[in-house]
Formats: sequence, structure tokens, C-alpha cells
Amino acid sequence: MRTFTLLLSIVLLSACSMRDIATMDTATNQVNDLNDHDKDGVILARERCNDTLKGVEIDNYGCKKTQPLYENKALNILFANDSYYIDPMYYDQIEAIATFMRDFPNTKITIEGHCSKTGSYDHNLTLSQNRANAVTTELNQRFGILSDRLIAIGYSFDKPIDTSDTDIAHTQNRRVIAEAKGEDSTVNMKWHIYSVDEKIE
Repeated sequence: MRTFTLLLSIVLLSACSMRDIATMDTATNQVNDLNDHDKDGVILARERCNDTLKGVEIDNYGCKKTQPLYENKALNILFANDSYYIDPMYYDQIEAIATFMRDFPNTKITIEGHCSKTGSYDHNLTLSQNRANAVTTELNQRFGILSDRLIAIGYSFDKPIDTSDTDIAHTQNRRVIAEAKGEDSTVNMKWHIYSVDEKIE
């Protein structure tokens, strides 16, 4: 009887151990593409933007993040009294604006024209508008920036930077300002406009 019980126990244990053995008859197939062709840290299976530029901040789907851009810079483009002629020595500043706009095609530029407080308000309003127009015309005709990205506004002498009634103040107030608006979709986007030190006597 003891022998029979022992044999029965061995058989039962063998059956249990056989049930615990797992076998894999088929290999697992990889369904998703795990490559990252544009090296932005997002695998192709999740990628929605395949041509992300290197260094651009992205979302979970590999698309660049954008944020509103607003930049306002006073250019050192000065004008003679009652004139909107741009001296060629200032072309490098205008070219810098053009380069900026080519590098960041989602931007638009507003050029503000300003005058000194000499003469009538209406005369200076026209003059300041002509100064702004002169800069946008150069951007369009000389540097090929599309006109629908350029806005020109004249402010007469409403916004002086120096309110004193001196020759230096009048010279500084005869100026233009460039204002950029658009979307920033690059890392550390910077405004690259280099002014010069020359002043009209």
C-alpha cells in the first residue's frame, strides 16, 4: 500500500511540473518603426513632423513649438531736416532687417517714421510717413522682401525720444523704428540688427 501511494505521488508531481512548462512556438513581430530619422528624440511611430530642424524645441509628436514674437528696435538711421533721403551709409542696417526677415519668414515688420518738433504737425506727419515708406521701399526693391510683410506708419512728432528743444534732440528725433511681430519657432531666436555710430551734423 505504501508503495502504491508513493508511485501515485510521483505521477501527480510529474503532471504538475509538465503543466508549468511554457513554450513559445512563434516569434514576436515588431509592428512600429522605432527609428528616429531626424534625430529629434521622437521615434517614427509617433512622429508627425519628419523634417524638424536640429535644436528646435518640439512637442511629444516631434513638431516644433511656437510662441508669439515681439521685438522693437530703434535703428540708427537718421535724416536731415525736412528730408526722407536715406544716406547709403545706413544700408547695412536695412540689409540686417532683410536678413532677419529671410531667416524668420513668419515675421512681419512695421517701420515707424518720426520727426523733430519743427514745422507744422501735418507737414511732419507726411514727412514721417515718407521716412517710413523710404525704408520699406528699400527692403522691398533693394533686398526683395515682399511688400505684404512690410507696414509703414508715420507719427509726426508725437513720440520724441528727446523733448528738449536742441539741435541734438532734433537730430535724434528724426529717426525710424523697426517693430517685428510673428512666431518664434527656433531656439534662442535673436534680433540681429547692428547700428552704426555716425550722426548727421
